[in-house]
Amino acid sequence: MIAIETKILENLNTSVLLFNHKQELIYINTACQILFAVSERQLLGLTASELIVCPNGKVSATLMQAIENRRPFTERAMELPLPDQRKITVDCTVTPLYEEQNYNILVELRQVDRQIQISKEQQLLEQEQANRAFIRGMAHEIKNPLGGIRGATQLLEQELNRLELKEYTQIILQEVDRLKTLVDRMLGPNTLLRKRQVNIHEVLERVKFLIEVENDSNKVAVKCDYDPSIPELYADSDRLIQAILNIARNAAENFKQKGQITLKTRIHNQFSIANKKYRLVIQVDIIDNGPGISKTMQKHLFYPMVTGRANGTGLGLSIAQSLISQHQGLIECNSKVGNTVFTILLPLEDTLCK
Repeated sequence: MIAIETKILENLNTSVLLFNHKQELIYINTACQILFAVSERQLLGLTASELIVCPNGKVSATLMQAIENRRPFTERAMELPLPDQRKITVDCTVTPLYEEQNYNILVELRQVDRQIQISKEQQLLEQEQANRAFIRGMAHEIKNPLGGIRGATQLLEQELNRLELKEYTQIILQEVDRLKTLVDRMLGPNTLLRKRQVNIHEVLERVKFLIEVENDSNKVAVKCDYDPSIPELYADSDRLIQAILNIARNAAENFKQKGQITLKTRIHNQFSIANKKYRLVIQVDIIDNGPGISKTMQKHLFYPMVTGRANGTGLGLSIAQSLISQHQGLIECNSKVGNTVFTILLPLEDTLCK
């Protein structure tokens, strides 16, 4: 390979593999060695089938198809297992290279996990904004007639002489007030944030204490995995506590037998939340080993009035997302049986990276 071509390939962020006509690896660039977490010496000579796992399981036939068709093709969002048991999502492009009577096969792997995640985060933010607009509109349409019903009922009560009839008007008033309270809960706090310097671990310790007080220690164990280097953030601690507590309570209530909740913190540098990049972002994970959340439920998890419990209101996660959104943050969820992770991302500062 010509020196200048090698230099270019070695400085690419895209992972590049070159196979000969026997589909044996004859070149791998530095980016790909980092991706596989294995050195060039250990990989050279291996076949494409030993290195790459295609969705259809037919790597060799897929590469031969590119040779026969004499044109490149790209497999989008392909899940690629790595030697260290990790799985990543990549766009895989296969290009046949002809030279006289022989040919080589160039394979480019571009990791797209973060791009997919950013797209998902943007959808969550748009969903949250749409939810808030819908709730505000619905609250206006509900509270106006409720006020009229309450006023009319009070006037009617004044005209009634029989005590047993007034009992009916009291039921009406109680139900009107209950509906108004429900609508107010859906709207969430209507006061300004009371921001101050907050230690995120003090917030989590408060949540830990409340969960332990509310639950039998034989049923729920709360563990902590903190990064002590995380600096304080400027936030409303009461609303952070409420948001995290809503998530942790849901986890505790879903345990069918003894379960564990883990509160974990990490810090990210130059990190994007949706399409906005921040210098520092705090990540808080609320992890539980409960029964998990179904794929269908995960799609609608942060919508108001959506719940998987018979006695649930479906407001806890919607309110939590709204409270974190007020801090320019976001809540995500990934769940499978035995491992549900709610991830809260909070910018450490309001200033975006330039």
